[in-house]
Amino acid sequence: MAVKIREINHIVVFDVEGNIRRSEADAVVLHQHVKDQLELGKRRFLFNLEKVDYVDSFGVGEFIASFTSVRNLGGTLKLMKIPKKLLTIFQVTGLIRVFGTIYENEETALKSFTETSFGPPPG
Repeated sequence: MAVKIREINHIVVFDVEGNIRRSEADAVVLHQHVKDQLELGKRRFLFNLEKVDYVDSFGVGEFIASFTSVRNLGGTLKLMKIPKKLLTIFQVTGLIRVFGTIYENEETALKSFTETSFGPPPG
């Protein structure tokens, strides 16, 4: 798994690529990236999953842990661009209900933060 982190209008975007699974957990895991940003005071997050190929139960746990950490600090975590092959995993595990709307493009996802975000605006 590779993660590119960028920030747009005080929203931290994680561009995730590859597989999110136990066998690749020797690298920094997704939840740790989120915790690092939380420690910097960030509270608005967007996972771009367009280039994710596979998620196992470990990966599902990473999403749940990330969501919980963000929510516990009054933040918001949203998802965009989930490939069809992963959508079934999100439906079966109930992650769809946890995260709510899955955004099809970045523009709409970023705009949604100003409409429904938890926590005070930065700044």
